[in-house]
Amino acid sequence: MATLADVAALAGYNKSTVSRALARPEMVAPETIARIRAAADELGYVLNRTASQLARGRTGLAAFVVPTLENAFFAPIIGGAQARAAESDLHLTVAVASLETAAGVAALERLAAQVDGLILAAPRGTDEHVTAIAAVKPTVLVDREADGLPSVVADTATAIGAVVQGLAVRGHRRIAYLGGPPGSWQDPGREAAAREAAGRSGAELTVHGPFPATFAAGVTAAHEVLESGATAVVPYATALTLGLMLTLRGRGVHVPDDIVVSAETTVTDALGAPGIPAIDVDGDGLGRAAMDLLAAALLSPAETRRLRLPVQVAWSRA
Repeated sequence: MATLADVAALAGYNKSTVSRALARPEMVAPETIARIRAAADELGYVLNRTASQLARGRTGLAAFVVPTLENAFFAPIIGGAQARAAESDLHLTVAVASLETAAGVAALERLAAQVDGLILAAPRGTDEHVTAIAAVKPTVLVDREADGLPSVVADTATAIGAVVQGLAVRGHRRIAYLGGPPGSWQDPGREAAAREAAGRSGAELTVHGPFPATFAAGVTAAHEVLESGATAVVPYATALTLGLMLTLRGRGVHVPDDIVVSAETTVTDALGAPGIPAIDVDGDGLGRAAMDLLAAALLSPAETRRLRLPVQVAWSRA
C-alpha cells in the first residue's frame, strides 16, 4: 500500500508539502497540487482523512441532535444533512437529547466537546439552554431561532395561515387549530398566523391543546374537535393528524366529507380525497441548508445567518 512518503518521492516534494496539498489545498500553489495529486493517483494513495482532521485540531465529526426519534418530521431533515455532510468531508452522527432539563443540557455539553459542531433541533427548552450549548461548539438551529445563532426554519406559520384562509374561502366557518407541545418554539407563531387568517376571512377559530406531537394525542383530541363543531381542523403535526383522522372515522365521521383535516402531502396523496390541504415541508432542503450553515460556521464562528425557507401548500384532488 502506498504511503505519504511514496507520493512525496514520486512528486519530488517533501512530506509536509504533500500533506498540506492533500489536506489543505488552499494553502498550496495550484501547479503543486496538480503534480502531487497525479502522483497520488498513480500510486493509488488514499488520504487518511481522520488523521488529517485530527492534525488540524478537528474530529471530522458533527452531530445532529433531535429531541426524539418518534417524530417522523426529523427523518428527511437528517437525511438531507447527512447527504450534504458527505459532500463537505464530514461524518454526521445522530443523537437524541432534550434541552428541557439541566441534566439534558449537561449531557449535550459533553457530546459537544467531542465533535466539531452541532445541528440542533430543539423545539422546546429555553434560549438560555440553547446558548449554553452553542458556547461549547459552533451550533446551527433547525426550526428554531435564537439571538446570535445561525438557524434555518421552515416557514410553517405562513403556510398554516394560508391553509386557514383557504378553508374559509371554501366555506368553512368554524375551524379548529390543534396546538403543539408546551414550550414549542414554532407553536405560538403557527397559532398567531391561524388566528390572523381566520379573523381576516371572517371564520371562527377555536384553539385546542397543547398536545404532544404524537398519534395518541391526535386520538384524544377527537372529542374536543367534535365538541367544537368545527368542519375543518389544522393540526400542529402530522402525527396528530393521523390519530385524529382514525378516531373520527371510527366514530362514523367521514373525513374529509364531514370534517376536513389538514395533513402533509404523503397523507393526502395516499387518501386520494379532494379538498384536503397539504402542508409540504422540504425536509431534505432544510437539512442541507442547516449543514451548509454549519460548514460556514466552522470556518467563521461569527457566521450567524438566519434562513426562513418557504413552505408550499397544496390542495389535493380526486
